[in-house]
Amino acid sequence: MKIDITKIANVILYMLDESIKHLNDKKLSILLFLIDFEHFKKFGQKIFNEEYIKDKRNPEPVILGEIFEIIANGEDLEEDDERLYMIEELLEYLDIEILTKEKFIELKFLKMEEDYDESLFTKEELKTIKEIVKKYKEDSVRNVANSTFQIEEVRRAPLGEIIF
Repeated sequence: MKIDITKIANVILYMLDESIKHLNDKKLSILLFLIDFEHFKKFGQKIFNEEYIKDKRNPEPVILGEIFEIIANGEDLEEDDERLYMIEELLEYLDIEILTKEKFIELKFLKMEEDYDESLFTKEELKTIKEIVKKYKEDSVRNVANSTFQIEEVRRAPLGEIIF
């Protein structure tokens, strides 16, 4: 499975343009899940082509979660590691600030020169993205995470297993 890192980067740019409150790697991951879940429910396909596993606190994207861990921990990757290409592509669109907190590391996204390119998305995809972003724009990470546990598929999935 190849996730669409270009679409992910552009959704982050859109979220930055929309001034999403508390936007960090955790909130982004949950919002991507909600966007993909809603879109899949309505149209039978995901936008970002990512898989999500059930974690104790919220659904986690499999590949993007790995990428965020690599960035947060400053890991060096082999030149031929596909994740390196994904990180480089993400960094073509955004700057990522690593904030070390007392008990965790947080990633903050910063806009550079690139503008959000809505032509990458279908009309239906744009509608789904805008609905989810508008709905959770002001919410804290915890509130967005809590809302995912109201989804039957999330509640039913065993911990550590793929939700959809």
